Amino acid sequence: MKIYFVRHGKTEWNLEGRFQGQRGDSALLPEAFEDIQLLGEHLADVPFDRIFSSDLKRAHITAELIHQANHHSKIVETTPQLREWDFGRLEGTKIRLMQDIYPQQYTALKTNLAQFNSSMFEAETVYQATQRIIQFVKDLKDSQAETVLIVSHGAILTASIRSLLGFEPAQLRHRGGLDNASITVLETQDFEHFTELIWNDTSYKLTEAAAVAAS
Repeated sequence: MKIYFVRHGKTEWNLEGRFQGQRGDSALLPEAFEDIQLLGEHLADVPFDRIFSSDLKRAHITAELIHQANHHSKIVETTPQLREWDFGRLEGTKIRLMQDIYPQQYTALKTNLAQFNSSMFEAETVYQATQRIIQFVKDLKDSQAETVLIVSHGAILTASIRSLLGFEPAQLRHRGGLDNASITVLETQDFEHFTELIWNDTSYKLTEAAAVAAS
């Protein structure tokens, strides 16, 4: 199976630099709709057997727009299992504020999740958050689908995908986070071992810009 992971389009809270987990769901920016349209065109010929999305609106709208452009998929299936990390008391706060008040925990969250103390913020643990996504992916084994799209969120996808690839918590953020409206693709035969085919790809935007410049 090939599994395409897409992070939702950029939102107001992304622009403002706020923590946006399960309890906050700000609107997509106008520029996000443009990016998602380009992304949908880029993925239009991929034969998705099924499309799954977090039920939070920023992901669901992203998934629906990709679905509308796709020549194969039929519906978008939503589930709370694909929601963003629950950031607890950090929800809605400025990321810069956390950096100032809790510099060690900010560094841990950004670079070494093994040192992130979720209990300080009443947030999900790294294990709780990643296992939601990992279990969802492994449950696809019996779906008989060959190509699947999952539209979810930046923090949870970054950590979960790296976990599926076999990395320990200390290494889950070593390549940074996933960009808005980016594509990451994994492939698996047994749902125990996963191979990375594409990581955090937004090159479709550059391709479109080059086409416009050439026209």
